[in-house]
Amino acid sequence: MTETADAIVIGAGVIGAATAYELAKAGIKPVVIDRNRLAGYGSTAGSCAIIRMHYSTLDGTAFAWEGYHYWRDWRDYLDAPQDEALAKFLEVGCLVMKTECNGHLEKHMKNSALLDCPFEEWSSDKIVEALPIYALDSYHPPRAADDPDFGRPNGAQLRGAVFWPNGGYVTDPALSAQNLANAAARQGAQLKLGATVTEILKAGGKVKGVKLADGSEIYAPIVVNVAGPASSRVNAIAGVLDDMTIETRALRQEVVHVPAPEGFDFETNGTIVSDSDIACYCRPEHGNNILVGSEDPPCDPHQWVDDDTDYNREFTDQWTLQAQRYGQRVPSLGIPQQAKGVVDLYDASTDWIPIYDKSALSGFYMACGTSGNQYKNAPIAGKLMAGIVQYCEAGNDHDADPLMFRLPYIERDVNAGFYSRKRPINTESSFSVLG
Repeated sequence: MTETADAIVIGAGVIGAATAYELAKAGIKPVVIDRNRLAGYGSTAGSCAIIRMHYSTLDGTAFAWEGYHYWRDWRDYLDAPQDEALAKFLEVGCLVMKTECNGHLEKHMKNSALLDCPFEEWSSDKIVEALPIYALDSYHPPRAADDPDFGRPNGAQLRGAVFWPNGGYVTDPALSAQNLANAAARQGAQLKLGATVTEILKAGGKVKGVKLADGSEIYAPIVVNVAGPASSRVNAIAGVLDDMTIETRALRQEVVHVPAPEGFDFETNGTIVSDSDIACYCRPEHGNNILVGSEDPPCDPHQWVDDDTDYNREFTDQWTLQAQRYGQRVPSLGIPQQAKGVVDLYDASTDWIPIYDKSALSGFYMACGTSGNQYKNAPIAGKLMAGIVQYCEAGNDHDADPLMFRLPYIERDVNAGFYSRKRPINTESSFSVLG
C-alpha cells in the first residue's frame, strides 16, 4: 500500500507536532508518523516541561524568551476551540542560584538585559524569605555518593540568585503535544500513530518518502526527522551522518518525585529552582510534591543508551543520589523509601544545543538533539523548521547562506545557522541539560 503527502514528519512529540502545525499553516500538509499510539507519549511525556529563559548563549536565550510567549498565549496560538482541554502553563518564576559554575550568572543577566527579558537579583535573605525550607550552605563541587566528602558543606554560603519571573512549567506535557497535533489536524495534517519507520526512501539523490514496518510506503518530497531519542537511528538509515560535526545520542535520565516538607506549600508558594551548587533543578508538582532533576555534574557518569526502545526503566542508585543532593539544600526533606518519578531518555547532542537544519540528503530535514532543554522552545522550533524547509525548497543554500529567521514576538532576527549540523562545537554551552 502506498500513500502520498506534501511532507512527512517523523515523531509526534511536542516538537514534531509543532513542526507539523507550522508546516500545515504554511500550506505544506504533512503526515505525522509516531510509533506510539498517542501523540506526546514518547520522551515528551517524561519531560519536566519547564519554561525558562536563562541559557548560556544569547541565541539560546532569545529563542527561549520568544518561546515563552506562545505558552502564555497557548489557546490563541493553537486557534483552539473553547471546549478543547488544553495543557496549562503555570507562571511560578524560575530562581537560579549564583555559583562559580555559572559565572555568578553575569553572562545570563547580560543576555536577558539585551533582550529586555525581565529578571531580578535576589539576596540570600530574599531566597530564604521566599523559600524558608532552604538552607544556603555550599556543597560545591557536587560529589559522587561514595565520595567521603559527599554531604559535607565546604564552609561557604550561597550569596544570592537571579529570579526570572516569567518562568514556569506546563502541567501536562503529553497533552500539550496532543493540543499541537489537534491544531495541525485542523490545518490539514494527518496523524499515523502506532507506525514505525524502517527505511528512508530515496531517488536521484533526493528523499522520496518512508517505508513502514508493515511494508507500506508513504511518498513525499520532504521528510523531517523529529524522532527524539530515535533521531540518531533515523539519521543513520537516511545515510546523512557523514557531513555532521554534531551528533545525537540517547541518554538515560531519572527524575525524582518527593513530597514537599510538611508545613510548606511548595505547590502554591514554590518556584522552579536551578542550583548548580548541588547539581539539581526542581519544580513544583501537583499534590504539594517536588520534581528533582539532575544538572549532569562531571562526577556522574553519563548513561548512554544504544537502543532507545530497550533500556533499564527501573530506578537506580541515581534516584537516591539526586534526592540526597536536594536534601542538602532542603534539610527537612523527607526521602521516601519507595522511589517515584520518571525514567526516560534525552536526545542529547554533542554540545547539548539542538540541530534544526537541513541534511546532506535533499529534502531530508532534522529537528533533533534537543538534549532535555528544548521542550519550552517547541512552538518556535516548529516555526523555525517550517521556515528552513520553505527556504531550502525554494532553492536557497542554507549551508552557505543560512536563513535569517524572525522571532516575531520579540522582533529580533537570528541566524538559523546557529543550529547547524555542521557547526563547530559551541564552547559557550553549559554541556548539560541547562543548554
